[in-house]
Amino acid sequence: MQCNRIYMKKEPVLNYEQAPAYQLSHEWDLYATVVTSNFSHTFYEAMPQRLERLRELIEENDPQFVAHLAVYAREEMNLRSIPLILTVELAKIHIGDLLLSRLTARVIQRADEITELLAYYQLANGREKKKKLNRLSKQLQAGLQKAFNKFDEYQFAKYNRKGEIKLRDALFLVHPKAKDEAQQLLFDKIAGNSLQTPYTWETELSDLGKKQFESEELKQEAFTQKWEELIDSNKVGYMALLRNLRNILQANVSNNHIDHVCQRLASKEHVLTSKQMPFRFLAAYRELSEVNSGYTSKMMDALENAVQVSAGNIAGFDASTRVLIACDVSSSMWEPISERSKIMNYDIGLMLAMLLKSRCKNVVSGIFGDTWKVVNLPSSGILSNVDAFYQREGEVGYSTNGHLVIANLIERGIIMDKIMVFTDGQLWNSSDDDTVQLRDVWKQYKKLAPQAKLYLFDLAGYGLTPLDISNKDVYLIAGWSDKIFDMLDAIDRGINALKAIKAIKI
Repeated sequence: MQCNRIYMKKEPVLNYEQAPAYQLSHEWDLYATVVTSNFSHTFYEAMPQRLERLRELIEENDPQFVAHLAVYAREEMNLRSIPLILTVELAKIHIGDLLLSRLTARVIQRADEITELLAYYQLANGREKKKKLNRLSKQLQAGLQKAFNKFDEYQFAKYNRKGEIKLRDALFLVHPKAKDEAQQLLFDKIAGNSLQTPYTWETELSDLGKKQFESEELKQEAFTQKWEELIDSNKVGYMALLRNLRNILQANVSNNHIDHVCQRLASKEHVLTSKQMPFRFLAAYRELSEVNSGYTSKMMDALENAVQVSAGNIAGFDASTRVLIACDVSSSMWEPISERSKIMNYDIGLMLAMLLKSRCKNVVSGIFGDTWKVVNLPSSGILSNVDAFYQREGEVGYSTNGHLVIANLIERGIIMDKIMVFTDGQLWNSSDDDTVQLRDVWKQYKKLAPQAKLYLFDLAGYGLTPLDISNKDVYLIAGWSDKIFDMLDAIDRGINALKAIKAIKI
């Protein structure tokens, strides 16, 4: 496929472990970098390095593709910050048509993203004087004007926070045109700092925390009552609910309220509309495992049901499809995805792998490091399976000998239809015979299983792959969202990630 083409440099291309690798094309590289970036540090790249490489990739790619990718990242992968960064960086090099204004209005889907975009615009353009935001790009300004028309008073007030760029600053800079008299009154309130403070669940808990109580028992009773009121009112959003399960248990709410929380957690409607990254469920699950409550197990079961819902749309695997799932547990996978997160690339790989495993009828799963080991687990219990894998990583060591996964199939004469490898892509051979690499054993395996396909799930976006993905039997998929599984079915229909991105209308 033309858009699946990659190039290999004339001189040898090596990955960070000095093993042979292939350099991705500019489009593939940008795609993989975007959907695996949180702009904290990674194992091999510090944040400034990753950001600088992102800027270089934007300059090397067609502006239309960059714009389409920004929309894809926001709407399909449910990412927030990276689409804004793409938009601002594109504004620095692309001037003169309506693409940028349409893109800006499209990627801003929350009121606080207006100020977040401007804060990054200020940073990206090195503005340091008193009027840091002067000379705003005209197309960026036009898009921001459209974005101001999207939100009501509650949405503006909810995100009217103190920060480098305030909502009032943005209003004066952008000069949005009100679409009617009511909106003009709203803009006047923003200008006069007179937005009505929204009464949210956070403010209710905060107000309660400021009160003085005669005893700890009365304080506990007040918080129990408040959490029960909040649960009944459904004021707490789905993501906030995930993050407050420990607090809810510690508030000693009633059994009926626990049931209500569990029903919301497992509700198909709420799971699908919340658009949570799979690792959010894992983080909540692990947080619960440390809580001493008789209702902990019930909540953990609800989270299991929730991730089962999110796995329900994974297509392309019937009872006859033979699947192998291999998870990279090497040292480089043990880096947190952000400075404040307890979740690592290792966790994301296991989580996505177990989501996939739950949908396969004929599946073998395992982990690789110094060695490759099959780990047999039930298809149900996605989150508990992740933790079961987590406890066993030391059994295979910490190198990245992914070639052993395929070598073992050759040795045993096993035919697989689909082989899924979840990795950061930095595969190498730590044995004395380091001339044997994944590409060598894959070529050998194709003689045994000519119809087999290999899927590389890139969890880090370093711009390199251990195999040539221009071959029709090797595919690259990148990202941390369960949305990446939509690409598996699309690949069977001849559509890869780049085709899907380019098909987006702006």
